[in-house]
Amino acid sequence: MAHTATLPVSLPKSAAAGRVLQLAPGVLLCIGVSLAAVALAQGEEAIFGRAWLEALVLAILIGAAMRTAWTPGARWKPGIDLSAKFLLEVAVVLLGASISAATILAIGPAMLAGIALVVAVAILASYGIGRLLGLPRRMAVLVACGNSVCGNSAIAAVAPVIGADGEDVAASIAFTAVLGVATVLLLPLLVPLLGLSHSQFGVLAGLTVYAVPQVLAATAPVSALSVQVGTVVKLVRVLMLGPVVLALSLLAPRLREATDEPFPNVTAGDRPAPGRPPLHRLLPWFILGFLGLAALRTLGLVPGALLPLLAVTATALTVISMAALGLGVDVRVVARAGGRVTGAVVISLLMLGAISLGLIHLLGVV
Repeated sequence: MAHTATLPVSLPKSAAAGRVLQLAPGVLLCIGVSLAAVALAQGEEAIFGRAWLEALVLAILIGAAMRTAWTPGARWKPGIDLSAKFLLEVAVVLLGASISAATILAIGPAMLAGIALVVAVAILASYGIGRLLGLPRRMAVLVACGNSVCGNSAIAAVAPVIGADGEDVAASIAFTAVLGVATVLLLPLLVPLLGLSHSQFGVLAGLTVYAVPQVLAATAPVSALSVQVGTVVKLVRVLMLGPVVLALSLLAPRLREATDEPFPNVTAGDRPAPGRPPLHRLLPWFILGFLGLAALRTLGLVPGALLPLLAVTATALTVISMAALGLGVDVRVVARAGGRVTGAVVISLLMLGAISLGLIHLLGVV
């Protein structure tokens, strides 16, 4: 009986230990890349008096350089995937402690309406660009929603609604990986080039960067204000996914049944079963966690002494995640996806940036 009683305890421990061993190589690799990035950033400060390339950016560059020279095998992949997704989502949750309800309400009704308008115009314009470049209708919808709302999450949510097949989904998601990294790296350069204030840059990042965690990565090198503004704007933009999916489910029944030629030479895949996506795809857990922690901060339930620790932890997790993101980026997917997808995504992203800058100036963001 004693031996039997220990089984329920020993099995979970064994499973947990096995999972840790499975994740450890990839996580440790990402931590190693992160430490190298931090060391280089500190070296920049020692030599030049400031870090021209922040640790966040250096982590992506080092990871991408390693990925170009070496493809991590199955041993490394689980830990890299965990670091790129889950750890960055945890960082976003912790960021909620730095934002109160006053910050969210300060965005104002004009900005809320402007964000909704930007998303709607960007989807329509991106779809038109894709069709002009010869993309199949489902591919054009996926590119438009991915660019205009929230990258992979939007693509995953919209795909079953419009009956997109595996080729369409794979090509669209490939670009959110490559261009998502490129946007994080290049967007901060617009601050001096366009003379943007920190608030203006936060709005621009929130309206153009694909994912909530990537907004954190793009704005952190600029300022804490940019992080706060960008995150709030992006959260509002993400919440537009629900209305977009609902509209597509009502307006595109024929699209679900139509037959398109599969997009060539990307990857094989079956069309997902038509239907509306589950709630967790419309409102990811880390957004709920972010809002929950922001609510606790507003109510004064987060001790002030804990805030610096939460901020440092969020920054550290973000750097590790950026290393994982770099390690997971294969720029060769762009070549495999073809020129038409490349053109549609790049032009749509540039158009979104132009619309966003127009909104910033129209609303007089300072």
